[in-house]
Amino acid sequence: MSHETPTSSVPRRQLGRLLAQLREEALISMDAAAAELDCSRQKVWRIEKGLTLVRLPDLRAMCDLYRVPDELRSVVTGLALETRNKGWWHTYGDCVPEWFSLYANLESSATTIRQFDPQLIPGLLQTTHYITAHYRRNRPDLGIAERERAVAARCERQRLLTRRLPAAPTLRVVLGEEALRRPVLDPAGMATQLRHLCTLVRQLPHLRIRVLPRAAWPPLVTEAGTFVILDFQPTRGRNWVEPSTVYVEGLTGALYLDRPAEVAAYERVWAGLESAALDQEESIHLIESIVEEHRGH
Repeated sequence: MSHETPTSSVPRRQLGRLLAQLREEALISMDAAAAELDCSRQKVWRIEKGLTLVRLPDLRAMCDLYRVPDELRSVVTGLALETRNKGWWHTYGDCVPEWFSLYANLESSATTIRQFDPQLIPGLLQTTHYITAHYRRNRPDLGIAERERAVAARCERQRLLTRRLPAAPTLRVVLGEEALRRPVLDPAGMATQLRHLCTLVRQLPHLRIRVLPRAAWPPLVTEAGTFVILDFQPTRGRNWVEPSTVYVEGLTGALYLDRPAEVAAYERVWAGLESAALDQEESIHLIESIVEEHRGH
């Protein structure tokens, strides 16, 4: 998997697609463009895929080669300048992995986030105690100071749900029942975490939480595992849209899937989840019943 440069990935990917479109409209092949620009074909490909930052001199040379009209050059240049913006996660340094920085940028730019987690409460909905316990269990190599910074980074990320400008994204979550019952904390701590879910649902109209009961697993869900689907809208009046992207996280990195066939496969899984999950009222009732179970311990 290619590492991303620490810049704003959504404008970078939009810029890459626009430059590819301009090159194709100019009837110039990628090989011919590389030859004229005195660079490798790989460099042109990486720019068009949004995998690398475009230097302004290279951008001007591309605009000249593709005969881009002046009114469109200002759009191209403005988009290139946006790629240099950095997000909140850069202030936390190494405690936010480089491969996760791309996701954080996409998440902060999305208008709708759909997430399925069969085993754990998602990071955006975790209490501080839940986050801390998660890091203690999964990252025992972290020192106290590093763990505190990692917890602070996740708490900062949660501000996404309450931001006003731009408007907070719509968050639709389907949780496996096991995620509610997994004892990440002691019974009192888990009860607090579950009450936190109910409180968020009541306070945030753009948040929807549904529970998939243990006995109601639709086809392909086990194969799909934990995943997030990110949807976007046009940026600042532009008429092109960042494609929906599926995020699948692993131990050492993540997959970002945005080909139509890939997204369609996960859309089918999501449709199955929504048809099998409890509705929100039923889900909150189940969560509250599990809270009562914890009180009995």
